[in-house]
Amino acid sequence: MQGKVVLVTGADGGLGTYVTQTFLDAGATVVGTSRKIRQSDFKSPNFTAIAGEISTREGAKALVDQVVGRFGKMDVLAHTVGGFAGGQPVAETDDETFQRMFDLNLNCGFYILRAAIPVLRKGGGGRILAIGSRAALEPGAGVGAYSASKAAMVSLIKTVALENKDAGLTANVILPGTMDTPANRRAMPNADASKWVRPAAVAGLMAWLAGDSGKDVNGAVIPVYGGDL
Repeated sequence: MQGKVVLVTGADGGLGTYVTQTFLDAGATVVGTSRKIRQSDFKSPNFTAIAGEISTREGAKALVDQVVGRFGKMDVLAHTVGGFAGGQPVAETDDETFQRMFDLNLNCGFYILRAAIPVLRKGGGGRILAIGSRAALEPGAGVGAYSASKAAMVSLIKTVALENKDAGLTANVILPGTMDTPANRRAMPNADASKWVRPAAVAGLMAWLAGDSGKDVNGAVIPVYGGDL
């Protein structure tokens, strides 16, 4: 990944931290973004923190413009932003929860994709990597808004893959099962975390897809379910 410029959204999150560090360890120049990210979050000289808001068209464009203005290009978009809400059947899900899931899991992705794709196409061989969820393919009771928003994001990424293959730009989405993050351990203290997906494994897969070895993988929806099959 030497010489590559990687933008990681949600770079200080439970998964994003691993993704950012993995790309740094691979030698990439990494721009990490979130609403509250700080330069001190990562010690590498190849890391740049840019606080940003990708939930709007203007915010996503401003972020990509800053990356290009500083580094002259962008080679990889690693999109890890997302959110979860559940517990209610569809008939009892309120409008606010439904809209919030689509804002976090679909709209943020749409805005950053629309801003990033023209830049990624210019360099040739660009990569788009997104984090979905097992629930996108295997929805469960009580998580209708979450599952629907993740399924829509999978469709969006597959469409992007088809639309940009002429430029050598690939787009793939990874569907993790429950990940072993501090937030999930707090939320489910009695669960068997040994069956959960290791964030480092997902981060490693993203780095592989972004490298030369992954150049022939495009439009893939990749399940990573850990021991809970």
